Amino acid sequence: MKYIQQLLATNNNVAPLIARIALAVVIFPHGAQKLLGWFGGYGFSGTMGFFTESMGIPAVLAFLVIIAESIGAIALFIGALSRVAAFGIGITMTVAMFMATLPNGFFMNWYGNQAGEGIEYHLLTIGLALIGVISGGGKFSVDGALSKPAAA
Repeated sequence: MKYIQQLLATNNNVAPLIARIALAVVIFPHGAQKLLGWFGGYGFSGTMGFFTESMGIPAVLAFLVIIAESIGAIALFIGALSRVAAFGIGITMTVAMFMATLPNGFFMNWYGNQAGEGIEYHLLTIGLALIGVISGGGKFSVDGALSKPAAA
């Protein structure tokens, strides 16, 4: 029980709230593409096939990426298991940065004049995720509501 309390512990500050909402809003559409096929995505089976067959990612890790970006983003939005959700998203973005975008340099491909996207987007999402891992959900989070001591 002590470890669960530590996992849910947070403060009533607004900074973690802003970080978790921003990260959830940015990540969820990517997760919805992968899980549901929304926003022009390939859905669960298409994404699993791409990750496992084309990229050589083990199926369990591909599954965790899809869950982190979809269910994890929803959990982060409401502040439920914020540290776990932020950690999953942060790890996903770190691996994606090294696997897919690091060779393209720092900048995003705003003008279409480079091979692909740079790492700046990933660095921002990793920074927001670290705020969630360190601070928890902050103000208006499920974690905060669950970790408050019971009234006597």
